[in-house]
Amino acid sequence: MSPSRYFIELTQPEIAAQLRRNPLVVLPAGSVEQHGPHLPTGTDTFASTIIAHAVAERLDGLVLPATPFGVTPMHMPYEGTITLTPDTYMRVVVETCLSTARHGARDLLILNWHEGNIAALAIAAEALHREHGMTVLTVQACYVAEELYGETCNGLTHGGEIEALAVLACRPDLVHLDRIENSSDQAQGHRMDKLRRTRAYQPVLTDIRSIAPTGWFGSPQHATADKGRRMLDDIATAIAREATEIFRALEAAQGGTAEIKRRRQAS
Repeated sequence: MSPSRYFIELTQPEIAAQLRRNPLVVLPAGSVEQHGPHLPTGTDTFASTIIAHAVAERLDGLVLPATPFGVTPMHMPYEGTITLTPDTYMRVVVETCLSTARHGARDLLILNWHEGNIAALAIAAEALHREHGMTVLTVQACYVAEELYGETCNGLTHGGEIEALAVLACRPDLVHLDRIENSSDQAQGHRMDKLRRTRAYQPVLTDIRSIAPTGWFGSPQHATADKGRRMLDDIATAIAREATEIFRALEAAQGGTAEIKRRRQAS
């Protein structure tokens, strides 16, 4: 069994040694929100955390504790949802990562599974780079999953197969496929998701019921733990490969500038 990459499972000397060997930290970002009757409210956090660990194994990094909640007012009509304001969420992200920077972390990979976090994470990542000198890459892991498995899993749906697979890969005991009921109309769900995910136009929706009146839609009944583990491996491999190239490009393009800033802050 490979050693843990989870920051909270390691001792201080182990963390210090790891940061000296490779100053890379990975921050999982998810949410606590309803996912229908068959998936846990922590689905997004479970997904981002297990993928982050698989990526950290490939890149020789540390996985920071996932931010406790996300920005998810869209799901507040349903019990089980806990949301932070964007300002609070950004402060948690910045202060978490800044703490590790003070201990020697230099490169930061933010691995996000929850779409509601995207805007706040972009601002936090900007601050961590410009104000604190970290080299930052944010990866929308849910979109990577859609690129790789959307065609065979009926797209990236809320509570659908892709999300069920992500939880099955790490906590199959929390997936209750026998409780599947009341999936909202999938044609309407896909239509609204397509509307809000375009690059040029971003409408603001009142809440999840604009997309799925029952709170979720999709076809998770075909999900299995074996397929979940395959999906995890494919997503982690793809992210690790692309992240390696991007970090190399960033170092080549701006490594000198970032190093000067880090030395200035340390002095």
